[in-house]
Amino acid sequence: MGKISGNLVSPVRETGSQNWVSFEQDTKVRYCLYARKSTEDDERQALSIDSQIKEMLESAQREGLEVVDVRRESHSAKSSGCRPVFNQILIDIKAGLFNGILSWAPDRLSRNAGDLGTVVDLMDQGHLKQIKTNGQSFTNSPNEKFMLMILCSQAKLENDNKGENVKRGLRAKCELGYRPGMTPLGYLNEYIGIKGKMKIFLDPVRAPIIREMFEKVAYENWSGRDLYRWLVDEKDFKTRTGHRFTISGILRTLGTPFYYGEFEYPEGSGNWYKGAHEPLITKELFEKVRANMAVAPKARPGLKEFEFTKLIKCGTCGRTIIADERFRKLKDGGMNRHVYYHCTQKIERECHEPPIGEEELIEQMVKLIDKMNFRKRSISDRIKNEILKYNRFSEVLFGNQYLEKEKVKSDQQNIRAYAKYVLREGTKDEKRELLTDLKTKLVLHNKQISLEDEKIINSVNKPEIDKQ
Repeated sequence: MGKISGNLVSPVRETGSQNWVSFEQDTKVRYCLYARKSTEDDERQALSIDSQIKEMLESAQREGLEVVDVRRESHSAKSSGCRPVFNQILIDIKAGLFNGILSWAPDRLSRNAGDLGTVVDLMDQGHLKQIKTNGQSFTNSPNEKFMLMILCSQAKLENDNKGENVKRGLRAKCELGYRPGMTPLGYLNEYIGIKGKMKIFLDPVRAPIIREMFEKVAYENWSGRDLYRWLVDEKDFKTRTGHRFTISGILRTLGTPFYYGEFEYPEGSGNWYKGAHEPLITKELFEKVRANMAVAPKARPGLKEFEFTKLIKCGTCGRTIIADERFRKLKDGGMNRHVYYHCTQKIERECHEPPIGEEELIEQMVKLIDKMNFRKRSISDRIKNEILKYNRFSEVLFGNQYLEKEKVKSDQQNIRAYAKYVLREGTKDEKRELLTDLKTKLVLHNKQISLEDEKIINSVNKPEIDKQ
């Protein structure tokens, strides 16, 4: 790189900012060579920055021009004020560091009206004496400034037309049913074919799993966290780039209409198109997933209150036992609901306490009732009244013999008899209220329910009524 003065070449610094003393204002033109190339599609055919610098330095040497600095930049000139190197050149021209610009073509300087107006203003003010390009020269004369504005305006017109043509092409592609960009997970793009009409295929590996994700949310009320654990633990599912599927990615996938055969482009524009690809799911399934996701916070494990949540401890790690529900589609089109209780695993992530179904849990509790002691004084009046109604109902069915027989039973025995009835036939609130009156907590270990206090288990034959 060199400073060119006549036929002599002397070293010159190539830099983006200057700390040296300004040149004196005189009639001699001192040039700054500016080379720019954008990485965008519309400038792929332009000369590279190094080629521009080489060509213009050779031209400057032939014509005896003095080049005092070389600046290079890789930025688009579509918008004004967005090129830091070019903006610094305009500042340095005002400061008198140089008064001429050497560039490969006018469109290297500007493709927008803002930067072009600033350059012409510098010419009108006398700061910029000349702009030299490959085969053209522009000075502060009306005709040459007018020609510069025409050439730069033509570059802007071409730039705007290309933008419109791209948008028109994208709209035409959407109308044919092909969404621009990469397809969502579960589909594969065709890479050999007519540009703009390349087909989209179902991914034989990932598509079935994506479909199953929708079904689990729609029919089994799975949450995003449920799906994440299932994808990691059971499916070892990974994206096309080999990464794990994140929870946010799962939720984004479940909200993508592309899977039922439609898409919006651009997103948020309100312009909807019917895809030419094979739908992975039905629109009805997609809408059911959306409806379930809208109430997902209530259905997530640990947030929805089930009959026995927060009343049982994990026998492995000591954390609270929570529950979640599953829905399984029957052959006749109906749905079967199942509730499973399991450890929260909040601290001990490696806790492998197996889950237990609600029906099995209730049967174990019924068998354990005879070992349980309840706080008599804390039993609410409502439960007492229920026990009284239960006894009266039994009296009607079995007569006075039943009543005389029941009189010998203790209050705890009456409570236990009622507790068995509530566990099998009671409402959720009745079950929860009943178990909160236990003297000790229940523990779940290896799918078996037991009492936390071993002393109570050993004193089955010596039940005591709490007098507190």
